[in-house]
Amino acid sequence: MGDTYAAIMTEVPQLPPSLLGITAFLLAKVGLAGRRRMGERLRGHGIGLWDLAVLAALADFGPASQRELGERLGIDQSDLVAVMDVLVPLELVERTRDAADRRRYRVAVTPAGRATLAAATTEATGVRDEVLSALDEQERALLHALVRKAYAGLDPRAREG
Repeated sequence: MGDTYAAIMTEVPQLPPSLLGITAFLLAKVGLAGRRRMGERLRGHGIGLWDLAVLAALADFGPASQRELGERLGIDQSDLVAVMDVLVPLELVERTRDAADRRRYRVAVTPAGRATLAAATTEATGVRDEVLSALDEQERALLHALVRKAYAGLDPRAREG
C-alpha cells in the first residue's frame, strides 16, 4: 500500500481536456504566470506594471500631459495619480505645470527613469524566457506576432503605426 500511495502523491493531476482546448483559457493562464513573475521582478525596482507602462510611453513618445498618458495607456486619471505618487518620489519622472495650461501637469521621464526602464525591459526578457521555456526562439517570435495581431484586433492602440 505504501508504494501505491507514494505513486499517487507524486502524480501531477491533469487539467480537463475540455479546458485545454480553449485558447482563451490557455492565454489567461500563461498571461497570469507572466504577470505574476513580471510583478515580482518589477518590485525589485520599486515599481509595478502600470509604472512600467508610463515609463515606456514617456520614453517612446516623449513628454505628455497626465491626461494624454491616461488616454494613451487606458489608465483612469485617479489611477494615474497613484502611479505618479510612485514615480515622482523615486525621481523616475518629472512632473511640472504645463506652460500652455497651468491647470495641467506635463510629465517627462528622467535619466533614472530611462535606466529603470532599461533594467525592467531586461527583466521582461527573462520573464519571457521563463514563461515560454517550452518554446524555441522562433516559436516565441511567432507567438508574439500572433498575440500582438490578435490584440491589435481588439485595441486600435496596439496597431502598428
